Amino acid sequence: MSTTATPSSEPETPLAPPVGPPPGTPTARRRSIGPLVLRLHFYAGVLIAPFLVVAALTGLAFVFTPQLDNLVYAHELRVDEGAAPARPLAEQVVAARAAHPDGDLASVTPPVAATDTTKVVFNLPHLGEKQHTVYVDPYTNEVRGTLTTWFGETPLMTWLDDLHRNLHLGTVGRHYSELAASWLWLLVLGGLFLWLRRQWHGRRRLRRTVLPDLAANVGVRRTRGWHAATGMWLALGLLVLSATGLTWSRYAGGNFDIVQNAFDAHSPTLATTLPGAAPGGDPDGGGHHGGGPTGGGFDPADVDRAVSIARSAGVDGLVVVTPPAGPGTAWVVAQDDPSWPYGWDRVAVDPTTGSVVAHSRFADWPLLAQLSKLGVAFHMGFLFGVVNQILLAALAVGLLCVIVWGYRMWWQRRPTRADRRAPLGAPPGRGAWRQASPPAVVLLLLVAIAVGWAMPTLGVTLGVFLVVDLVLGAVQRRRARRAVPTSPAPAGN
Repeated sequence: MSTTATPSSEPETPLAPPVGPPPGTPTARRRSIGPLVLRLHFYAGVLIAPFLVVAALTGLAFVFTPQLDNLVYAHELRVDEGAAPARPLAEQVVAARAAHPDGDLASVTPPVAATDTTKVVFNLPHLGEKQHTVYVDPYTNEVRGTLTTWFGETPLMTWLDDLHRNLHLGTVGRHYSELAASWLWLLVLGGLFLWLRRQWHGRRRLRRTVLPDLAANVGVRRTRGWHAATGMWLALGLLVLSATGLTWSRYAGGNFDIVQNAFDAHSPTLATTLPGAAPGGDPDGGGHHGGGPTGGGFDPADVDRAVSIARSAGVDGLVVVTPPAGPGTAWVVAQDDPSWPYGWDRVAVDPTTGSVVAHSRFADWPLLAQLSKLGVAFHMGFLFGVVNQILLAALAVGLLCVIVWGYRMWWQRRPTRADRRAPLGAPPGRGAWRQASPPAVVLLLLVAIAVGWAMPTLGVTLGVFLVVDLVLGAVQRRRARRAVPTSPAPAGN
Protein backbone atom coordinates (compact mmCIF):
# COMPACT_ATOMS: atom_id res chain seq x y z
CA MET A 1 0.00 0.00 0.00
CA SER A 2 1.33 3.41 -0.86
CA THR A 3 2.03 5.70 2.06
CA THR A 4 1.63 8.86 0.03
CA ALA A 5 -1.24 10.85 1.48
CA THR A 6 -3.89 12.21 -0.81
CA PRO A 7 -4.69 15.89 -0.63
CA SER A 8 -6.93 16.53 2.32
CA SER A 9 -10.07 18.55 2.00
CA GLU A 10 -9.85 19.56 5.66
CA PRO A 11 -8.81 23.09 6.61
CA GLU A 12 -5.12 23.86 7.27
CA THR A 13 -5.90 24.19 11.00
CA PRO A 14 -6.72 20.50 11.62
CA LEU A 15 -7.66 20.78 15.26
CA ALA A 16 -9.95 23.77 14.91
CA PRO A 17 -13.67 22.88 14.90
CA PRO A 18 -15.87 23.85 11.99
CA VAL A 19 -17.55 27.01 13.20
CA GLY A 20 -19.85 29.56 11.64
CA PRO A 21 -22.43 29.42 8.89
CA PRO A 22 -21.66 28.46 5.26
CA PRO A 23 -19.44 30.81 3.26
CA GLY A 24 -21.20 33.83 1.90
CA THR A 25 -23.65 34.15 4.78
CA PRO A 26 -23.37 37.61 6.34
CA THR A 27 -22.43 37.35 10.03
CA ALA A 28 -20.19 38.95 12.62
CA ARG A 29 -16.76 37.38 12.98
CA ARG A 30 -16.60 35.03 15.94
CA ARG A 31 -13.87 35.77 18.50
CA SER A 32 -11.90 32.78 19.76
CA ILE A 33 -8.52 31.96 21.28
CA GLY A 34 -8.59 28.62 19.44
CA PRO A 35 -6.42 29.71 16.48
CA LEU A 36 -3.88 31.24 18.87
CA VAL A 37 -3.68 28.06 20.96
CA LEU A 38 -3.43 25.99 17.78
CA ARG A 39 -0.54 28.02 16.41
CA LEU A 40 1.32 27.86 19.74
CA HIS A 41 0.65 24.11 20.05
CA PHE A 42 1.90 23.51 16.52
CA TYR A 43 5.14 25.43 16.78
CA ALA A 44 5.89 24.26 20.32
CA GLY A 45 5.28 20.68 19.22
CA VAL A 46 7.57 20.96 16.22
CA LEU A 47 10.42 22.73 18.03
CA ILE A 48 10.23 21.27 21.56
CA ALA A 49 9.38 17.68 20.65
CA PRO A 50 13.05 16.71 20.05
CA PHE A 51 13.87 17.69 23.64
CA LEU A 52 10.90 15.67 24.87
CA VAL A 53 12.08 12.66 22.87
CA VAL A 54 15.47 12.81 24.60
CA ALA A 55 13.83 13.21 28.02
CA ALA A 56 11.48 10.28 27.37
CA LEU A 57 14.24 7.96 26.15
CA THR A 58 16.66 8.80 28.98
CA GLY A 59 13.87 8.58 31.54
CA LEU A 60 12.87 5.19 30.15
CA ALA A 61 16.46 4.02 30.59
CA PHE A 62 16.61 5.28 34.18
CA VAL A 63 13.31 3.93 35.42
CA PHE A 64 14.46 0.30 35.62
CA THR A 65 17.79 0.97 37.32
CA PRO A 66 16.81 -0.90 40.54
CA GLN A 67 16.57 -4.12 38.52
CA LEU A 68 19.74 -3.29 36.59
CA ASP A 69 21.58 -2.60 39.86
CA ASN A 70 20.61 -6.03 41.16
CA LEU A 71 22.16 -7.57 38.04
CA VAL A 72 25.29 -5.44 37.73
CA TYR A 73 26.09 -5.13 41.44
CA ALA A 74 24.72 -8.43 42.71
CA HIS A 75 27.98 -9.24 44.51
CA GLU A 76 28.00 -5.94 46.42
CA LEU A 77 24.27 -5.70 47.15
CA ARG A 78 23.24 -9.28 47.91
CA VAL A 79 24.42 -12.16 50.11
CA ASP A 80 23.12 -15.59 50.96
CA GLU A 81 21.04 -15.65 54.11
CA GLY A 82 23.20 -16.84 56.96
CA ALA A 83 22.27 -19.64 59.32
CA ALA A 84 23.41 -17.61 62.34
CA PRO A 85 22.05 -14.16 63.33
CA ALA A 86 23.63 -11.07 61.81
CA ARG A 87 26.72 -9.68 63.50
CA PRO A 88 26.50 -6.37 65.43
CA LEU A 89 26.65 -3.27 63.24
CA ALA A 90 29.66 -2.05 65.21
CA GLU A 91 31.71 -5.03 64.01
CA GLN A 92 30.64 -4.40 60.41
CA VAL A 93 31.62 -0.74 60.64
CA VAL A 94 35.04 -1.70 62.03
CA ALA A 95 35.47 -4.18 59.15
CA ALA A 96 34.53 -1.50 56.62
CA ARG A 97 37.00 0.94 58.22
CA ALA A 98 39.76 -1.65 58.04
CA ALA A 99 39.12 -2.07 54.31
CA HIS A 100 38.69 1.67 53.77
CA PRO A 101 41.01 3.55 56.14
CA ASP A 102 40.54 6.97 54.53
CA GLY A 103 37.71 9.45 54.95
CA ASP A 104 35.11 10.25 57.59
CA LEU A 105 32.27 7.91 58.47
CA ALA A 106 29.18 9.49 56.91
CA SER A 107 26.41 6.96 57.50
CA VAL A 108 25.48 3.33 58.01
CA THR A 109 22.50 1.64 56.36
CA PRO A 110 21.58 -1.65 58.08
CA PRO A 111 20.10 -4.44 55.93
CA VAL A 112 16.33 -4.78 55.75
CA ALA A 113 15.93 -8.06 53.89
CA ALA A 114 17.84 -11.14 54.99
CA THR A 115 19.85 -11.07 51.75
CA ASP A 116 20.88 -7.38 51.90
CA THR A 117 24.40 -6.22 52.66
CA THR A 118 25.17 -3.45 55.14
CA LYS A 119 26.20 -0.15 53.53
CA VAL A 120 28.93 1.83 55.31
CA VAL A 121 29.50 5.22 53.68
CA PHE A 122 32.61 7.41 53.93
CA ASN A 123 33.11 11.06 52.95
CA LEU A 124 36.30 12.03 51.13
CA PRO A 125 37.07 15.67 50.27
CA HIS A 126 38.21 14.98 46.70
CA LEU A 127 34.91 13.27 45.82
CA GLY A 128 32.79 16.38 46.38
CA GLU A 129 29.13 15.35 46.60
CA LYS A 130 29.99 11.72 45.92
CA GLN A 131 31.04 9.18 48.54
CA HIS A 132 32.57 5.73 48.91
CA THR A 133 30.17 3.03 50.02
CA VAL A 134 31.61 -0.16 51.47
CA TYR A 135 29.31 -3.22 51.31
CA VAL A 136 29.65 -5.68 54.19
CA ASP A 137 28.20 -9.17 54.62
CA PRO A 138 26.16 -8.85 57.85
CA TYR A 139 26.69 -12.54 58.74
CA THR A 140 30.46 -12.78 58.29
CA ASN A 141 31.72 -9.15 58.32
CA GLU A 142 33.27 -9.85 54.90
CA VAL A 143 33.72 -6.72 52.78
CA ARG A 144 32.02 -7.46 49.45
CA GLY A 145 33.26 -4.38 47.62
CA THR A 146 33.42 -0.59 47.45
CA LEU A 147 31.54 1.68 45.02
CA THR A 148 31.55 5.41 44.41
CA THR A 149 27.97 6.49 45.13
CA TRP A 150 25.98 9.72 44.91
CA PHE A 151 23.20 10.20 47.49
CA GLY A 152 22.98 6.42 47.73
CA GLU A 153 22.90 5.83 43.97
CA THR A 154 25.23 3.24 42.46
CA PRO A 155 27.59 4.30 39.63
CA LEU A 156 25.17 2.91 37.03
CA MET A 157 22.19 4.71 38.51
CA THR A 158 24.22 7.91 38.85
CA TRP A 159 25.31 7.68 35.20
CA LEU A 160 21.73 7.20 33.95
CA ASP A 161 20.46 9.89 36.33
CA ASP A 162 22.98 12.39 34.96
CA LEU A 163 22.08 11.35 31.41
CA HIS A 164 18.43 12.13 32.06
CA ARG A 165 19.05 15.37 33.95
CA ASN A 166 21.87 16.98 31.96
CA LEU A 167 23.15 14.62 29.23
CA HIS A 168 26.49 14.54 31.12
CA LEU A 169 27.03 18.18 30.18
CA GLY A 170 26.93 19.52 33.73
CA THR A 171 25.15 22.79 34.45
CA VAL A 172 24.77 23.63 30.77
CA GLY A 173 23.01 20.34 30.11
CA ARG A 174 20.38 21.02 32.75
CA HIS A 175 18.81 23.56 30.40
CA TYR A 176 17.58 20.77 28.10
CA SER A 177 15.62 18.95 30.80
CA GLU A 178 14.18 22.17 32.19
CA LEU A 179 13.15 23.23 28.68
CA ALA A 180 11.35 19.92 28.15
CA ALA A 181 9.60 19.99 31.54
CA SER A 182 8.66 23.68 31.18
CA TRP A 183 6.93 23.19 27.82
CA LEU A 184 5.43 19.76 28.48
CA TRP A 185 2.53 20.99 30.61
CA LEU A 186 1.76 23.77 28.12
CA LEU A 187 1.69 21.32 25.22
CA VAL A 188 -0.55 18.95 27.17
CA LEU A 189 -3.05 21.61 28.23
CA GLY A 190 -3.08 23.15 24.76
CA GLY A 191 -3.72 19.78 23.16
CA LEU A 192 -6.53 19.02 25.63
CA PHE A 193 -8.16 22.36 24.90
CA LEU A 194 -8.02 21.88 21.14
CA TRP A 195 -9.22 18.28 21.16
CA LEU A 196 -12.08 18.79 23.64
CA ARG A 197 -13.13 21.93 21.76
CA ARG A 198 -13.30 19.95 18.56
CA GLN A 199 -14.97 16.82 19.95
CA TRP A 200 -17.57 18.53 22.10
CA HIS A 201 -18.68 20.96 19.42
CA GLY A 202 -22.12 19.78 18.46
CA ARG A 203 -23.35 16.30 19.29
CA ARG A 204 -20.20 14.34 19.94
CA ARG A 205 -19.77 11.40 22.25
CA LEU A 206 -17.27 10.71 25.00
CA ARG A 207 -16.03 7.66 23.12
CA ARG A 208 -14.85 9.86 20.26
CA THR A 209 -12.81 11.87 22.76
CA VAL A 210 -10.88 9.08 24.45
CA LEU A 211 -10.68 6.54 21.60
CA PRO A 212 -9.26 7.00 18.10
CA ASP A 213 -11.66 7.01 15.16
CA LEU A 214 -10.82 3.66 13.58
CA ALA A 215 -13.50 4.18 10.95
CA ALA A 216 -11.60 7.14 9.53
CA ASN A 217 -9.74 6.66 6.26
CA VAL A 218 -5.99 6.24 6.39
CA GLY A 219 -4.54 9.73 6.50
CA VAL A 220 -4.38 12.78 8.69
CA ARG A 221 -7.77 12.21 10.30
CA ARG A 222 -6.87 8.76 11.61
CA THR A 223 -3.40 9.89 12.72
CA ARG A 224 -4.93 12.85 14.53
CA GLY A 225 -7.32 10.52 16.34
CA TRP A 226 -4.46 8.38 17.65
CA HIS A 227 -2.41 11.48 18.53
CA ALA A 228 -5.19 13.18 20.48
CA ALA A 229 -6.87 10.17 22.10
CA THR A 230 -3.55 8.84 23.38
CA GLY A 231 -2.73 12.31 24.69
CA MET A 232 -6.00 12.29 26.62
CA TRP A 233 -4.99 9.10 28.44
CA LEU A 234 -1.50 10.38 29.17
CA ALA A 235 -2.45 13.93 30.17
CA LEU A 236 -2.60 13.59 33.96
CA GLY A 237 0.60 11.58 34.22
CA LEU A 238 2.50 13.96 31.93
CA LEU A 239 1.33 16.97 33.94
CA VAL A 240 2.59 15.32 37.14
CA LEU A 241 5.94 14.53 35.53
CA SER A 242 6.25 18.12 34.32
CA ALA A 243 5.46 19.58 37.74
CA THR A 244 7.69 17.21 39.70
CA GLY A 245 10.56 17.62 37.25
CA LEU A 246 10.43 21.39 37.58
CA THR A 247 10.68 21.32 41.38
CA TRP A 248 14.39 20.47 41.22
CA SER A 249 15.26 22.22 37.96
CA ARG A 250 17.80 25.04 37.91
CA TYR A 251 15.64 28.16 37.46
CA ALA A 252 12.02 27.06 38.04
CA GLY A 253 13.25 24.96 40.96
CA GLY A 254 14.92 28.04 42.43
CA ASN A 255 11.65 29.94 42.26
CA PHE A 256 9.89 26.95 43.83
CA ASP A 257 12.33 27.25 46.74
CA ILE A 258 11.38 30.91 47.07
CA VAL A 259 7.72 29.92 47.37
CA GLN A 260 8.57 27.27 49.95
CA ASN A 261 10.56 29.82 51.95
CA ALA A 262 7.70 32.32 51.77
CA PHE A 263 5.25 29.78 53.17
CA ASP A 264 7.80 28.12 55.50
CA ALA A 265 7.06 24.87 53.68
CA HIS A 266 10.45 23.14 53.76
CA SER A 267 10.99 19.92 55.64
CA PRO A 268 11.68 20.81 59.28
CA THR A 269 15.23 20.76 60.63
CA LEU A 270 15.91 18.10 63.21
CA ALA A 271 17.53 19.46 66.37
CA THR A 272 20.59 17.34 67.24
CA THR A 273 22.14 19.28 70.14
CA LEU A 274 22.21 17.14 73.26
CA PRO A 275 20.62 18.53 76.44
CA GLY A 276 23.11 20.66 78.33
CA ALA A 277 25.54 20.88 75.40
CA ALA A 278 26.50 24.09 73.63
CA PRO A 279 24.61 24.60 70.35
CA GLY A 280 26.57 23.77 67.21
CA GLY A 281 27.29 21.11 64.68
CA ASP A 282 25.70 20.09 61.43
CA PRO A 283 22.06 19.05 61.89
CA ASP A 284 22.35 16.56 59.06
CA GLY A 285 25.36 14.80 60.52
CA GLY A 286 28.62 13.82 58.84
CA GLY A 287 31.38 12.27 60.94
CA HIS A 288 34.81 13.68 61.72
CA HIS A 289 38.27 12.27 62.00
CA GLY A 290 39.37 11.56 65.53
CA GLY A 291 40.07 8.81 67.97
CA GLY A 292 38.35 5.46 67.79
CA PRO A 293 38.38 2.56 65.33
CA THR A 294 35.75 4.10 63.07
CA GLY A 295 37.66 7.31 62.45
CA GLY A 296 35.27 9.33 64.60
CA GLY A 297 35.30 10.31 68.26
CA PHE A 298 32.57 7.86 69.31
CA ASP A 299 32.17 4.28 70.40
CA PRO A 300 31.31 1.94 67.47
CA ALA A 301 28.80 0.19 69.70
CA ASP A 302 26.78 3.42 69.62
CA VAL A 303 25.62 2.45 66.12
CA ASP A 304 23.74 -0.56 67.46
CA ARG A 305 22.34 1.36 70.44
CA ALA A 306 21.16 4.23 68.20
CA VAL A 307 19.31 1.84 65.88
CA SER A 308 17.73 -0.03 68.80
CA ILE A 309 16.48 3.21 70.41
CA ALA A 310 15.12 4.45 67.07
CA ARG A 311 13.29 1.17 66.44
CA SER A 312 11.68 1.45 69.86
CA ALA A 313 10.54 4.96 68.90
CA GLY A 314 8.76 3.61 65.81
CA VAL A 315 11.41 4.41 63.19
CA ASP A 316 11.32 1.10 61.34
CA GLY A 317 12.05 -0.23 57.87
CA LEU A 318 14.97 1.08 55.82
CA VAL A 319 16.96 3.59 57.88
CA VAL A 320 20.17 5.59 57.47
CA VAL A 321 22.21 6.07 60.65
CA THR A 322 24.34 9.23 60.77
CA PRO A 323 27.03 9.68 63.45
CA PRO A 324 27.30 12.85 65.55
CA ALA A 325 28.46 15.97 63.72
CA GLY A 326 30.67 16.87 66.65
CA PRO A 327 30.87 16.94 70.44
CA GLY A 328 27.55 17.53 72.13
CA THR A 329 25.43 16.37 69.19
CA ALA A 330 23.25 13.31 68.75
CA TRP A 331 23.13 10.40 66.36
CA VAL A 332 20.45 10.70 63.66
CA VAL A 333 18.40 7.72 62.50
CA ALA A 334 16.26 8.58 59.49
CA GLN A 335 13.85 6.46 57.49
CA ASP A 336 14.76 6.47 53.80
CA ASP A 337 12.08 4.32 52.22
CA PRO A 338 10.31 6.03 49.28
CA SER A 339 8.26 2.94 48.36
CA TRP A 340 4.65 2.70 49.50
CA PRO A 341 3.94 2.74 52.40
CA TYR A 342 6.64 5.39 52.47
CA GLY A 343 8.70 6.33 55.52
CA TRP A 344 10.67 9.53 56.16
CA ASP A 345 10.49 9.93 59.94
CA ARG A 346 13.69 10.96 61.76
CA VAL A 347 14.92 10.85 65.34
CA ALA A 348 17.96 12.29 67.10
CA VAL A 349 19.28 9.77 69.62
CA ASP A 350 21.61 9.98 72.61
CA PRO A 351 22.98 6.41 72.98
CA THR A 352 24.60 7.24 76.32
CA THR A 353 21.29 7.96 78.06
CA GLY A 354 19.15 5.83 75.73
CA SER A 355 16.85 8.76 75.00
CA VAL A 356 15.31 10.33 71.90
CA VAL A 357 16.42 13.96 71.81
CA ALA A 358 14.15 15.06 68.95
CA HIS A 359 11.58 13.44 66.66
CA SER A 360 10.49 14.66 63.20
CA ARG A 361 7.49 12.87 61.70
CA PHE A 362 6.75 13.08 57.99
CA ALA A 363 3.06 13.43 58.81
CA ASP A 364 3.87 16.75 60.52
CA TRP A 365 5.73 18.23 57.55
CA PRO A 366 4.11 21.17 55.72
CA LEU A 367 1.81 19.96 52.95
CA LEU A 368 3.92 21.50 50.18
CA ALA A 369 7.04 19.76 51.51
CA GLN A 370 5.15 16.45 51.65
CA LEU A 371 3.87 16.79 48.09
CA SER A 372 7.33 17.68 46.84
CA LYS A 373 8.88 14.63 48.52
CA LEU A 374 6.17 12.29 47.22
CA GLY A 375 6.38 13.84 43.75
CA VAL A 376 10.12 13.24 43.50
CA ALA A 377 9.65 9.61 44.61
CA PHE A 378 6.97 9.13 41.94
CA HIS A 379 9.05 10.85 39.25
CA MET A 380 11.97 8.51 39.94
CA GLY A 381 9.77 5.41 39.93
CA PHE A 382 10.23 4.53 43.60
CA LEU A 383 6.88 5.37 45.20
CA PHE A 384 4.80 2.36 44.08
CA GLY A 385 7.62 0.01 43.22
CA VAL A 386 7.22 -2.00 40.01
CA VAL A 387 3.77 -0.51 39.39
CA ASN A 388 5.31 2.97 39.43
CA GLN A 389 8.04 1.81 37.03
CA ILE A 390 5.55 0.32 34.58
CA LEU A 391 3.42 3.45 34.70
CA LEU A 392 6.42 5.70 33.96
CA ALA A 393 7.52 3.41 31.14
CA ALA A 394 4.02 3.56 29.64
CA LEU A 395 4.05 7.37 29.88
CA ALA A 396 7.43 7.54 28.15
CA VAL A 397 6.45 5.17 25.33
CA GLY A 398 3.06 6.87 24.95
CA LEU A 399 4.69 10.31 24.73
CA LEU A 400 7.05 9.04 22.03
CA CYS A 401 4.07 7.71 20.06
CA VAL A 402 2.18 11.01 20.40
CA ILE A 403 5.24 12.90 19.11
CA VAL A 404 5.65 10.55 16.14
CA TRP A 405 1.98 10.92 15.24
CA GLY A 406 2.28 14.68 15.54
CA TYR A 407 5.15 14.82 13.07
CA ARG A 408 3.32 12.37 10.82
CA MET A 409 0.32 14.70 10.68
CA TRP A 410 2.63 17.53 9.68
CA TRP A 411 3.94 15.39 6.82
CA GLN A 412 0.52 14.06 5.81
CA ARG A 413 -0.87 17.57 5.41
CA ARG A 414 1.76 18.53 2.84
CA PRO A 415 0.46 19.65 -0.56
CA THR A 416 0.93 16.89 -3.13
CA ARG A 417 -0.39 18.56 -6.29
CA ALA A 418 2.22 19.15 -8.93
CA ASP A 419 1.76 22.93 -8.75
CA ARG A 420 1.75 23.07 -4.92
CA ARG A 421 4.15 20.30 -3.92
CA ALA A 422 5.90 20.80 -0.56
CA PRO A 423 7.81 18.52 1.84
CA LEU A 424 5.65 19.39 4.86
CA GLY A 425 2.22 20.76 5.69
CA ALA A 426 1.58 24.45 6.08
CA PRO A 427 1.53 25.81 9.64
CA PRO A 428 -1.60 27.48 11.07
CA GLY A 429 -2.14 30.96 9.65
CA ARG A 430 -0.65 34.12 11.10
CA GLY A 431 -2.57 36.78 12.95
CA ALA A 432 -4.29 34.29 15.25
CA TRP A 433 -4.16 36.75 18.17
CA ARG A 434 -6.41 39.14 16.21
CA GLN A 435 -9.17 36.52 16.30
CA ALA A 436 -9.25 36.51 20.10
CA SER A 437 -11.20 39.05 22.11
CA PRO A 438 -9.12 41.92 23.56
CA PRO A 439 -9.83 40.90 27.19
CA ALA A 440 -8.66 37.36 26.42
CA VAL A 441 -5.46 38.68 24.83
CA VAL A 442 -4.75 40.88 27.86
CA LEU A 443 -5.42 37.99 30.24
CA LEU A 444 -3.16 35.65 28.27
CA LEU A 445 -0.43 38.29 28.25
CA LEU A 446 -0.60 38.67 32.04
CA VAL A 447 -0.56 34.89 32.49
CA ALA A 448 2.43 34.62 30.13
CA ILE A 449 4.34 37.22 32.18
CA ALA A 450 3.60 35.41 35.44
CA VAL A 451 4.51 32.01 33.98
CA GLY A 452 7.63 33.50 32.43
CA TRP A 453 8.75 34.68 35.87
CA ALA A 454 7.98 31.34 37.52
CA MET A 455 9.58 29.34 34.70
CA PRO A 456 12.25 31.55 33.11
CA THR A 457 13.31 28.93 30.58
CA LEU A 458 9.76 28.81 29.24
CA GLY A 459 9.47 32.60 29.27
CA VAL A 460 12.75 33.19 27.41
CA THR A 461 12.12 30.55 24.75
CA LEU A 462 8.55 31.76 24.24
CA GLY A 463 9.88 35.28 23.73
CA VAL A 464 12.43 33.98 21.22
CA PHE A 465 9.69 32.12 19.36
CA LEU A 466 7.61 35.29 19.11
CA VAL A 467 10.52 37.42 17.92
CA VAL A 468 11.56 34.88 15.28
CA ASP A 469 7.96 34.50 14.14
CA LEU A 470 7.58 38.29 13.77
CA VAL A 471 10.83 38.53 11.83
CA LEU A 472 9.86 35.69 9.50
CA GLY A 473 6.45 37.27 8.98
CA ALA A 474 8.04 40.60 8.06
CA VAL A 475 10.40 38.90 5.61
CA GLN A 476 7.55 37.02 3.95
CA ARG A 477 5.47 40.18 3.58
CA ARG A 478 8.41 42.00 2.01
CA ARG A 479 8.95 39.16 -0.45
CA ALA A 480 5.25 39.11 -1.29
CA ARG A 481 5.28 42.85 -2.05
CA ARG A 482 8.31 42.45 -4.27
CA ALA A 483 6.67 39.58 -6.14
CA VAL A 484 3.60 41.66 -7.09
CA PRO A 485 4.14 42.84 -10.68
CA THR A 486 3.86 46.57 -11.25
CA SER A 487 1.58 47.88 -14.00
CA PRO A 488 3.53 49.20 -16.98
CA ALA A 489 3.29 52.91 -17.69
CA PRO A 490 0.98 53.86 -20.61
CA ALA A 491 2.79 54.27 -23.87
CA GLY A 492 3.15 57.86 -25.10
CA ASN A 493 2.04 59.09 -28.50
